[in-house]
Amino acid sequence: MEVIVSGKDICKYIPQRDPIVMIDKFYGIEGNTSTTGLTVKADCILCANGRLTDGGVIEHIAQSGAMYIGYEAISKGERVPLGFIGSINKMTINRLPKAGEELLTTIVMEAKVGDISLVSATVQSAGETIATGKMKVATKPQ
Repeated sequence: MEVIVSGKDICKYIPQRDPIVMIDKFYGIEGNTSTTGLTVKADCILCANGRLTDGGVIEHIAQSGAMYIGYEAISKGERVPLGFIGSINKMTINRLPKAGEELLTTIVMEAKVGDISLVSATVQSAGETIATGKMKVATKPQ
């Protein structure tokens, strides 16, 4: 897979800013699926004892969904909307990733009705599934 957006350029597509940016690579959208990446850093605000916390994994998933939505908005010539987690469903975190691990996250846009999107996510590290879940995201124009 080829990275199409990385580093500080990620912030053009998501409303989050440092120190809470939880993705560092975007591989693009194909159909209703997008892929993001994150190298977990020990000094991350959502790390504790050398591991990404549950909240960090959930925030990474939320920002991966935001990247999908933001990338689509920019592609249409629109501004990146603000996003809010409406609900989290069927979230399973199999283990907390360690600092230094590379996460690869797949987002599937399952449905979109108005300003509400339903996304499902799979977070992997070296082919191992770290977490899966679904999230409703509400967006609001900036």
